[in-house]
Amino acid sequence: MMMLRVCPSSLFYLRPLHLSTSSAKFPFCPSIRRELRLVPSRSSSSSFRRMESSPASETDSLGEDMQNQTDDGDKIKRKLEEFNWDHSFVNELPGDPRSDVISRKVFHACYSKVSPSVQVDDPQLVSWSDSVAELLDLHPKEFERLDFPLLLSGAKPLPGAMPYAQCYGGHQFGRWAGQLGDGRAITLGEVLNSKGERWELQLKGAGRTPYSRFSDGLAVLRSSIREFLCSEAMHCLGIPTTRALCLLTTGQGVIRDMFYDGNAKEEPGAIVCRVSQSFLRFGSYQIHASRGEEDLEIVGKLADYAIRHHFPCIEMSMNRSDSLSFKTGDDSVVDLTSNKYAAWVVEVAERTATLFARWQGVGFTHGVLNTDNMSILGQTIDYGPFGFLDTFDPSYTPNTTDLPGRRYCFANQPDIGLWNIAQFAEALAAAQLINEKEANYAMERYGDKFMDEYEAIMTKKLGLSKYNKEMISKLLNNMAVDKVDYTNFFRLLSNVKANPSTSDDELLNPLKAALLDIGKERKEEWIRWVRGYIHEVSGGDTSSDEERKARMDSVNPKYILRNYLCQSAIDAAEQGDFSEVNNLLRLMKRPYEEQPGMEKYARLPPAWAYRPGVCMLSCSS
Repeated sequence: MMMLRVCPSSLFYLRPLHLSTSSAKFPFCPSIRRELRLVPSRSSSSSFRRMESSPASETDSLGEDMQNQTDDGDKIKRKLEEFNWDHSFVNELPGDPRSDVISRKVFHACYSKVSPSVQVDDPQLVSWSDSVAELLDLHPKEFERLDFPLLLSGAKPLPGAMPYAQCYGGHQFGRWAGQLGDGRAITLGEVLNSKGERWELQLKGAGRTPYSRFSDGLAVLRSSIREFLCSEAMHCLGIPTTRALCLLTTGQGVIRDMFYDGNAKEEPGAIVCRVSQSFLRFGSYQIHASRGEEDLEIVGKLADYAIRHHFPCIEMSMNRSDSLSFKTGDDSVVDLTSNKYAAWVVEVAERTATLFARWQGVGFTHGVLNTDNMSILGQTIDYGPFGFLDTFDPSYTPNTTDLPGRRYCFANQPDIGLWNIAQFAEALAAAQLINEKEANYAMERYGDKFMDEYEAIMTKKLGLSKYNKEMISKLLNNMAVDKVDYTNFFRLLSNVKANPSTSDDELLNPLKAALLDIGKERKEEWIRWVRGYIHEVSGGDTSSDEERKARMDSVNPKYILRNYLCQSAIDAAEQGDFSEVNNLLRLMKRPYEEQPGMEKYARLPPAWAYRPGVCMLSCSS
């Protein structure tokens, strides 16, 4: 057994996490700020940047699209029956020869064809996302159709769809869990929009699949509201995420034991239509790498598929005559133009690092960072017991299952991202797609990219002209000691004037709504910090207070999807009132704006918000 040592959590005043894997084959000890020497002279970041769109050649004839244009300028609007389906995943990758939903091990296949089997009784459309509809070129009037809830619940087949459930495995809480797969999510297929972008449509809660094991394949309203709202809230915060087209109720009850304590009860059933350019996960590769020689070929096929459709610039870069080589910390040379898989794993690592840095910046805790919940696109995926920080607590975890060791707590997330990249790289190495040096270089790039992104984010949050580690570290320590609300503090910080002559009595006035119940000693500590902060912003920036405030408010949200806000919407929805779901959806579209009249949604959590099932949740959904 080999120890993997990672250290970004030291930023958050917790002991660095030491994670072990029983299957690691190459040494892994990245330095989070290791110097990389580049040959030739280029940026040390991977040159394969933001390649999420499919090639334009995949678009349908624009002549056909023109027939579907409406009076809304030159935008193409389609009916559900007019979706431009493309089933590349099913057509290009090996599938399960069986089509039944009996729970079983599925070998030598990336998916199993299966139709939605959810039972509905007068299903209702609860809410939808206009911006996701635009991605799909879906006409707004389609949401008014009487049969829309039937088509998007899966109760009525959607013309052109070719539904399937994906096969994947994963490490859960650090232990290899074997085959997992889509146990209650059924992908309808891929829609190509008028821009040539590929979007997968997936119904979560649509019924059993071969990967359901002992579950019913269904979802409840409570968890579906949370996923629907947070998908869209994260997108509007500027954080990469899967999206959600719509939320529906099924009209049927679903039995769930929310706290796994033997007190199961019936809850309203629901379905979320999730949308992403791909739902491929780290575990999609791990499962085949774990199954020996015969399935190792599938790892390569899946990698080729992902690069071809979701990272096309990598193959384009392979045709360049110039070389992109790097020297790592041990003077090993890695040439990213000689092996497309090495370039790809570096890109995945960097996207993942960027995602995790943005989570830390906004105070988001995923809660279940198993490798089967890690997107190869660097997106937030699978919203279960997530939570945004209220008071700043580095050890906060929203997942009751995670309580014993807090493996997935807020402060540990950067470490976990690195550990998960190691597992992903190991799966590719097992298939001989990358070597040890390339795998370790990808992990080095994760560490460097995370720190670069995190430092930039925190510098902007404080309105500084350059990163000041000591000042930021002291601030986070003060916030943890005094249990300061993370979101509200940074929003209020922009009100501090860069005036060194402000008296001690007035210095903390702009922050008083966040600095609650602090004694004399702690007040003096905060005064010292604010004095230093004013000195920093007044000495290194010629901007006016108003200009700095505008910049800071553009990166420090006023509104986040706090768990108690979700719960309020859930409580009302379970009584048939969906107005609060839609209120939150509208609110979260503009999280950085003041939105007069909506201030109550920025308040600190009430006392009831700390009860089980609100501030902390289980994976039961």
